Amino acid sequence: MQYRSNRHGEPLSLLGFGCMRFQRAGRGIDMAKAEEQIMAAIRLGVNYFDTAYIYPGSEAALGEILERNQARDKVNIATKLPHYMIKKPEDMERCFQEQLQRLRTDHIDYYLMHMLPEVTTWNRLKGLGVEEWLQEKLESGAIRNVGFSNHGSSATFCELLDAWDWDFCQFQYNYIDEFTQAGRRGMEHAAAKGIPIVIMEPLRGGRLVNLLPEKAVQRFKRADSDRTPAEWGLRWLWNQPEITVVLSGMNSLEMVEENCRIASSVHAYELTEEDFQVYDDVIAEINRKIKVGCTGCAYCMPCPQGVDIPGCFRAYNERYSEGLYTGMKEYFMCTTLRTRQSNAGRCVQCGRCEQHCPQHIEIRRELKNVKRVMENPIYQVIKLGAHMLGRF
Repeated sequence: MQYRSNRHGEPLSLLGFGCMRFQRAGRGIDMAKAEEQIMAAIRLGVNYFDTAYIYPGSEAALGEILERNQARDKVNIATKLPHYMIKKPEDMERCFQEQLQRLRTDHIDYYLMHMLPEVTTWNRLKGLGVEEWLQEKLESGAIRNVGFSNHGSSATFCELLDAWDWDFCQFQYNYIDEFTQAGRRGMEHAAAKGIPIVIMEPLRGGRLVNLLPEKAVQRFKRADSDRTPAEWGLRWLWNQPEITVVLSGMNSLEMVEENCRIASSVHAYELTEEDFQVYDDVIAEINRKIKVGCTGCAYCMPCPQGVDIPGCFRAYNERYSEGLYTGMKEYFMCTTLRTRQSNAGRCVQCGRCEQHCPQHIEIRRELKNVKRVMENPIYQVIKLGAHMLGRF
């Protein structure tokens, strides 16, 4: 495993374990698989684990696994304060103590203001005493480093970066998003201030692996038949020395092993001009196919009407990137063959989802498009047949 340093010269693994996408078993996390993957990652050198207050069951699962394996002191835990739930000063302490209890620890190594959207929100938190509260936690050692995550524009990100003396920052960045959200400008601004950078959505929630157009996949293979699309995506990031940690939402042992292998062999500035031409060609193919830039983060959920918004967009995009049959099959299986259907047609245009989308997607408009394209006459016939057969 390769490492880069935080502001205090302490090593952080290039690969961080994103704990939002643990495999599920029934209504909860599959603890056996999560433990197998977490402990394998630790053995292979991963020392940064990222979770959040609002990830269902994630903090508790991570805490239980680390405690059972006596591994807490081998890793850095990163979790997040849900600022959108902080209405009065005491809410900060309440959330923090609950997190310590879930994580079975007495300190948090990396604590983020979660999805901090703009300086106005940071100023609201300052009015509630967040600066004094954080300073007390830093002095006591209950928090070791303070940062923020952001999904806004580069201008907004840079304003936040200048608003406080942060120890680190986190934003979405990958070869598709080089010039969207914080983007390269934000990365360079953070690097100029000496602020370590943690990257989320390096593969766009798996889209840069599972939803690549076939021509893009073949372009990668022609360039290097041994590299997977995931490896191409991760190497693009680690080629940039400004980046400290890249988070991956790993949910299989094979994924852990592959990503750790890559993170053990990469070096900054190793990509060639020929490599960059490959990325340009792949980006061109992706932009020809994808309809909705959804990363599957699920911050828009739950929908009051039960619409599986990320699932609808995933199938809709797949219809264009992988073909009509594949997209329709995905849509039908994941939204319609259920006791409680979650297809786009259930949307009542309330707009609640758009308030939380970090990608600023016009979700209501796009769900109308999904309904128009995916819930076509063929869909309606199959749906009726399935209903008559008692499938749902």
